[in-house]
Amino acid sequence: MAPKPSDTPSDSGKQTRRAAIAIASTMLGWMLLQEIGAQYDWPLKYALLVDLFALAGFIWALIFVFSIWRARRAESRTR
Repeated sequence: MAPKPSDTPSDSGKQTRRAAIAIASTMLGWMLLQEIGAQYDWPLKYALLVDLFALAGFIWALIFVFSIWRARRAESRTR
């Protein structure tokens, strides 16, 4: 969901915080699952699956941050 240029600054801040939480939780979840997998000797295919989910989370966050940036840029041009 791309933010609209008409969003208020508080909405933009909320979206930025949401992206930051997504990045941080993806990283912490990835690290936690990697450690659990190492302790319980999970097969490598599960480690790869965890890596792919983490990659998907980071790509989603990158796209979301890019959409926030574009909305802020469009908003500053209309002022």
